[in-house]
Amino acid sequence: MPTLVLSPRYSEDSKVLRLAAGRAGWRAERLGGWRAPARLRGRDVALYGEATFVEVIAAQLGVGLIDAPPGWLPNLPERHLHRKVDMSTLVEVRESLARRPAFVKPADGRKGFEGRVYGSPADLPDAVPGDTPVLVGEPVEWEVEYRCHVLDGEVVAMSPYLRDGELALTGDGRWEAPWDAEAREYAGALLAEVPLAPAIVVDVGLVKGRGWAVVEANAAWGAGLYGCDPAAVLRVLARACAPAPSDRAWTTAPLDLDGDPDGDLDGDPDGRPVG
Repeated sequence: MPTLVLSPRYSEDSKVLRLAAGRAGWRAERLGGWRAPARLRGRDVALYGEATFVEVIAAQLGVGLIDAPPGWLPNLPERHLHRKVDMSTLVEVRESLARRPAFVKPADGRKGFEGRVYGSPADLPDAVPGDTPVLVGEPVEWEVEYRCHVLDGEVVAMSPYLRDGELALTGDGRWEAPWDAEAREYAGALLAEVPLAPAIVVDVGLVKGRGWAVVEANAAWGAGLYGCDPAAVLRVLARACAPAPSDRAWTTAPLDLDGDPDGDLDGDPDGRPVG
């Protein structure tokens, strides 16, 4: 059985996954910092946490990670987008925002800044380099958005997460929306038509006045659960952290730790990040 390796941050999702791991007979370990213990080297691990944390620990352990490449979304057929989506850079987006608003998010999956609709160049972060790759999209209204955990071409866990821009969470703690059957049908059609990583999270939604489309794809090892079955999510995590040679197109390049041999991103002696 794999060992579930969690980041030091006690998120609700990480606690749910740890409980699910125990029920499944997995070992689970929450690290105290950003330095991988030697005892984990060579072990079968499933990593979960913030994107940079997972990449750092994976590089230390020599573990591959599965993700969708940045160009996956803008290269989808228009019938799966129902909006214009392009790859660009932050400096180019600053120029285009002077003419019209746009949805902008980092292209590499890291949360360098918030992905949302920006109305002017002044709204974009100043500290992020201008050559940062970004996805830029036509603003649209989503009636509902669903999270789908995908394993080998099948949706194994699904949950609504936004409805008319608000969390699809009921007062008694349930994630609900009345489009479950339609969302599952659309996700199935998408997976039948479009090549996709063997272990990934795909968000789909209903664009007002246009139809069902892909919101985005996310790495399973950093994606929130919402109402998804944690036992099924564990299966996706295990596959996402164990790429096969045939998964080369979906395997991320290892993070370069040459400038920081301990891999703790200039942390303190215990491996805890500073700042």
